[in-house]
Amino acid sequence: MAIISELIREESDGSISFGDYSLESKSKKDDFKHEGDLYKVKTFKEITKLERNGAFVYESVPGTSVNSLRLSENGVSFQVEGYEDAQVTLELEPETEYGIKVNGNNAGTMKTNLSGKLSLSVEIDEGKLIPVEVTRL
Repeated sequence: MAIISELIREESDGSISFGDYSLESKSKKDDFKHEGDLYKVKTFKEITKLERNGAFVYESVPGTSVNSLRLSENGVSFQVEGYEDAQVTLELEPETEYGIKVNGNNAGTMKTNLSGKLSLSVEIDEGKLIPVEVTRL
């Protein structure tokens, strides 16, 4: 299991990991500093949410654990784990087309809406990390 017991942490490769879907009640951690930004995570069994500098970054329903999240101007990549299939919402560039890969498989392309939100479904196999890559086209 890749549950993040400290709710959010910096990895040795410069990425961040966050979330604990095993919690029965809401937990949060504010003001986590990483590369000059402030992160806030809220997580438990029903939802996991990440904000950077007060802006939305990631949300999953139900809750998940996210490993090795990397954000760049070209997209986002991470590994996700949970107890059942999850709906993941990311905030990226508005009205921009992205290619999506889930678990190494091409899941097609999507265009973000006016607010930059992109939603995708991830089939979860509990206990396994599922890689997700979203790349600007």
